[in-house]
Amino acid sequence: MNLQMHDQLFIIGGATSGFGKAIAEALLAEGARIIAVARGEEKLKTLQAAAPERVEILAGDLSDSAVIRQLVAVVGDRQLHGLVINAGGPPAKTVLETTLEDWDNAYRSLLRWKVELTQALVPKMMERQYGRVIYIESSSVKQPLENLVLSSSLRVAVVGMVKTLSQEIAKSGVTLNILGPGSHDTPAIDRIYRKKSEQTGLPVEEVREKAIALIPVGALGLPADFASLALWLLSPHSRYVTGQTITLDGGSVKSML
Repeated sequence: MNLQMHDQLFIIGGATSGFGKAIAEALLAEGARIIAVARGEEKLKTLQAAAPERVEILAGDLSDSAVIRQLVAVVGDRQLHGLVINAGGPPAKTVLETTLEDWDNAYRSLLRWKVELTQALVPKMMERQYGRVIYIESSSVKQPLENLVLSSSLRVAVVGMVKTLSQEIAKSGVTLNILGPGSHDTPAIDRIYRKKSEQTGLPVEEVREKAIALIPVGALGLPADFASLALWLLSPHSRYVTGQTITLDGGSVKSML
């Protein structure tokens, strides 16, 4: 299928690792142009070297308002076709282990900056009557995951914001959707295995094996699996899909919705 993304411009958050990197590479393979954002400048330069004429980079933390302002300036008056809002999660903790400071930090790292970035860039898409926005959250928004109360709670708030906005601007030509990954072979999943290892005294590798055995398809997902769906949602073909939360979890979520 021709995804019709050649020469379109996309912003990719967390572009040097995991899902962000896989999506960035997939977009480049389609002939798109990207603005790659991540904290580590050296890894960004490595990504840029693969297609220097089509990759712009911005080193910084998107939870920082100053970085968001920089990003808006980088886009300038150009048409922005798509935006991937993506960042890591908070520490793995139970409810009673958390402090109020943990909750304040989770609000800042999981919700606040996403609202700010959305408000900064979505109106620009609306002016052009076209745009695709993906928020990478977690399958925990449909079924809470053990030891991830901070992630589960604040990511649900993101879902509420995105669903509401998708209704408010449904006729604008801009779509907004959420992808909720389950267990994928990325660095982010290691914190979950380490936490379970601390609780049980089992070696991390044994915890990993037991967790994989519980996934109905019997394997971890790969970033490339995730990127394939993200790519379609970022394309013109997805014009009739908005306000949806789609989980990619190998069948782990048991919810009917």
